[in-house]
Amino acid sequence: MAQLVTRIDEALALKVDEMILSGVAENRSELVRLGLEQMIDRFERERTGAAIAGAYERLPQSKSESEGLDSATRALVNEEPW
Repeated sequence: MAQLVTRIDEALALKVDEMILSGVAENRSELVRLGLEQMIDRFERERTGAAIAGAYERLPQSKSESEGLDSATRALVNEEPW
């Protein structure tokens, strides 16, 4: 496993320790790993979303592709047993 070493200011260290005391993680290393995993996940999701949106901007749906979507959606909702 790779090891990363970093310096943080005292205020951030106190916040990290507060989170550990609250049970978010067992120790500083675990908390940093969790934070990095969440940050990477958010970055990848945003990048994927931007790619999808960009594809729709480059090649928008044609009128024929979007016709009837409202009625199809209504039909699906009406089929639900609620």
